[in-house]
Amino acid sequence: MQAKSFKDKVALVTGGSRGIGAGIVRRLAADGASVAFTYYSSLEKALDLVREIESAGGKALSLKADSGSAEQLRAAVARTAEAFGALDIFVSNAGILTRGTIDSYTLEDFDRMVAINVRAAFVGIQAAAQEMNDGGRTRIIGSNTAIRTAFPGASVYSMTKAALVGLVRGAAIDLAPRAITVNNVQPGPTATDMTSALRGSWFKTLIPLQRMGDVSEVASFVSYLASEEAGFITGASLTIDGGYVA
Repeated sequence: MQAKSFKDKVALVTGGSRGIGAGIVRRLAADGASVAFTYYSSLEKALDLVREIESAGGKALSLKADSGSAEQLRAAVARTAEAFGALDIFVSNAGILTRGTIDSYTLEDFDRMVAINVRAAFVGIQAAAQEMNDGGRTRIIGSNTAIRTAFPGASVYSMTKAALVGLVRGAAIDLAPRAITVNNVQPGPTATDMTSALRGSWFKTLIPLQRMGDVSEVASFVSYLASEEAGFITGASLTIDGGYVA
């Protein structure tokens, strides 16, 4: 285990069983927090992650929840507070990517993308704030596609990520009287199962640092933003993408 900077802190991460979410769960747990996380279909990965954290001396709780359901999200927040106490850190990470050009995109796919990528962030921020200690940290995991779409078929995804920029600015103002900070982390291409098709050398040429990001790099950035040292950062959308949008 690493330094106990989050000792006695309680965290909840949505979509935390794999990819960037799992990296964030691991980092916050390694830093000493008791971490609950939601998953939708990856039961085995969720159970493996809990066992991994507990075997290292940490505390973890997996919660099945569909981020498209406001009721299930609110229940996950409530169950986290019941199990570990009031929240100190909330990370809205769950998201989906359904590609399709604007001339053929179905309304069903559009509604599902908005429900999980945008409405779930709003519901999560709201529910977490009601169970959060003053001085808490709320972090949204967006995407640098809010700034640069770059490829055909990502217009709706980019729209949902751009919406988070405005949501975070307003939420930061609303929660400032309680010293709760709200920020949006915008990763660029990061090596996960979602981006496996983009790992060819042709794609890396678009990134000035000539490589994809590592999950641990995003997780460490989230950990810093959740720390006491980042207490004056709020309402910001911060890109971590190897210079992709530079």
